[in-house]
Amino acid sequence: MPNHLHLLLEGDEKSDLIKFIQYYKQATGFDFKQKTGGDLWQKSYYDHVLRKDEAIRGVMLYILNNPVRKGIVNHYLEYCFSGSFVINIGGL
Repeated sequence: MPNHLHLLLEGDEKSDLIKFIQYYKQATGFDFKQKTGGDLWQKSYYDHVLRKDEAIRGVMLYILNNPVRKGIVNHYLEYCFSGSFVINIGGL
């Protein structure tokens, strides 16, 4: 999406989401500022930890279909910023 980022991350009990987000935003924001002189990220972010009863496939499809819902592409595989791990999921 042109104005925000969705990440689907997997961790364990030792994972530190806050530290990861801080590092990610610092590293990418610094590079962006060096190249453009502008800010890349807002101060806060929204996170949602999946519960055991939530299907990861549904969350993944929600994220992948975001540019489809916004009318940017007709199919999520057409969106060039979906990342390098995107595959066609069961004919969707």
